[in-house]
Amino acid sequence: MRDMVRRATSRVFAKIAGDVDQALSRRRRTDEPGNAIGRTLARSDGWSVDDVICTSGPADRPFEERHTRVSLAIVAAGTFQYRSTTGRALLTPGSILLGNAGQPFECGHEHAPGDRCIAFNYAPEYFERLAADAGAGRVTRGFAVPRLPPLREAAGLIARASAGVLGETDMAWEEMALRFGALVARLASERRRERGQTSAKAVARVTDVVRAIERSRVDTLSLSDLARLAGLTPYHFLRTFEQVTGVTPHQYVRRSRLREAATRLVSEKTKVIEVAYESGFRDVSNFNRAFRAEFDASPRGYRRARMGSDSNFEEIRV
Repeated sequence: MRDMVRRATSRVFAKIAGDVDQALSRRRRTDEPGNAIGRTLARSDGWSVDDVICTSGPADRPFEERHTRVSLAIVAAGTFQYRSTTGRALLTPGSILLGNAGQPFECGHEHAPGDRCIAFNYAPEYFERLAADAGAGRVTRGFAVPRLPPLREAAGLIARASAGVLGETDMAWEEMALRFGALVARLASERRRERGQTSAKAVARVTDVVRAIERSRVDTLSLSDLARLAGLTPYHFLRTFEQVTGVTPHQYVRRSRLREAATRLVSEKTKVIEVAYESGFRDVSNFNRAFRAEFDASPRGYRRARMGSDSNFEEIRV
C-alpha cells in the first residue's frame, strides 16, 4: 500500500519534473553546458508568463545576470540558490522568487542539478500600478526580500498555474497574471528582510531533504526520520529547515501534498476520494479539513469553482 501511495502521489510531480529529467539526460548525452530554456505561455502589453527549465548543476559556475523586468517565479520543481541585492535564499518547490527590475542576481545549483519555474514578468510601470491597486504601495519601491516561502495564501494560485503549465486545463493567463501579481505584492509588502545567513552546509543538508521529499513523496517519514537524513538532531533539523525554507518540515510536506491534490482536482478526472488517499491522507475527513484550511474551499467546491458548474468531472460526496 505504501509503495502504491508513493507512486500515485508522485503523479503530478512526474509530469512537471519529467521535462526537467529529459533535459538533464540530453545534457549528459551531448555534454553541453547547463542553461535555461524557456517557452512563452502567454504575453500581452506589460506582462508575460514563461515556462523555464534550467539544466545547470554543481559543476556550473553561477554568473551574474540582471532582471530586466519585475520577476515573480514560482518554483515548480527542483531547488536552487538565489542571490540578489536583497539577500540569499534557497528556492524550493512552492516558493516564489522575487526580482526587482534592473537588479543583478545569481542562481546556483551547488547541491543538485535542474529546476523548473513558472516565471511571471511585468513591466515596472505595469507592476507599480498593479501593486498600488492591490493596496501594496510599499513594494513599488522594490522587494525587500529575495523570496516568499511556500505560503498558504499563495497555494491556490500556485496549484492553478501548475495545472496550466501542464496544458491540462484552460487557463486565462491574463487574469492569472493580475491575480498573482497583486497577491505577491501584498504578501511581499508584509515581509521584512531576514536576519543572518545560513551556512552552505545547512543549505546542502536541507536541499538533500527537499529533493528526497520531492522525488519520493516521503510523507510517511517522521521529523526524526528527516533529521537523520540530514545528519542532524531533530531539534537542530527543525531550526535549520525552517531557517532555510521559511516553513517547518510539517508545513512544507503538507502544503506540497495539498498543492498536488489541488492541481489534480482541476487537471484530472480522478475522484475526490482517490485524490485524498493518493495524497497520503488515510481519512477523507482529515483531507477535507486540511484542504479547506489551505484553500478556503472544500475539494468539491474548489474543483467546481475552477472547472465550472457544468464540469463532467465526477464528484464524491463524503
